[in-house]
Amino acid sequence: MPKSRSESGYANINNARIYFEIAGNGRPFVMIHAGVADCRQWESEFAHYASRFRVLRYDLRGYGKSEPVAGEFTHLQDLVGLLDHLHLHRPLILMGCSMGGGLAMNFAIEHPSRASALIMVDAGPTGLKLDVPSPPLAAEAEKAYNEGNLDLVAELETRIWFDGSGREPTHVNQEMRKLVYEMNRKGLAHDAKHLGKQIPDTEVPAAERLEEITAPVLVIMGAHDTPYILAAADYLVQKLPSVRKIMISDAAHLPNLDRPDEFQKAVTDFLATLRD
Repeated sequence: MPKSRSESGYANINNARIYFEIAGNGRPFVMIHAGVADCRQWESEFAHYASRFRVLRYDLRGYGKSEPVAGEFTHLQDLVGLLDHLHLHRPLILMGCSMGGGLAMNFAIEHPSRASALIMVDAGPTGLKLDVPSPPLAAEAEKAYNEGNLDLVAELETRIWFDGSGREPTHVNQEMRKLVYEMNRKGLAHDAKHLGKQIPDTEVPAAERLEEITAPVLVIMGAHDTPYILAAADYLVQKLPSVRKIMISDAAHLPNLDRPDEFQKAVTDFLATLRD
């Protein structure tokens, strides 16, 4: 077996410097973080799967170590640029959480020959509108953001997305809770710089194009997530041609941080069903 290759650094993509880490050999496996996180969300999975795959994780523009810059951009163009920079041209397995899952789905729609499988983690397709209640703390978080109290925003969003519905802050892993707060607080600081203008990845949103996705899809949900995300998972199951769904009971929006062993078992079992 060839020696495992590991690399980290920055790639100049579409006028931005995108931070990435890549390791291992074999089939490319790309991990895309949630909007309240950065690539550190995948710490355990990155190490675990690098023994079998060529694993890539990165900070989206405006998150973690990838600073925002002026000008229009799409996360999809950044992803394609990064993959080309790293010469990852084989069909990919893409795992995305929340916003990262929406991006993975957009990639699969726009570049079907490059996406061999999708793992959607507490994620829905872009453009999906559902008549469900908002999280109880959402209005309070928006008010704190408008007042510039980013510390409070980060705490409230940690309650919404990591603690989740029906769980108190004391019910969850405190080390992981601190990590989520720190990742989100850094993203909020980037957002407060008001640099760059994100435009849609696709002209027609993914919610209207799900029948175009023929790659196998695994949907993983945390039972304590928001009503919208839970309903979005059901929508995916109804609309996608090839899909399976797994619910993790004691988890919210970032189930890999809540229940890493259970999460990795679900992913590993799914990966075992894929053709090389």
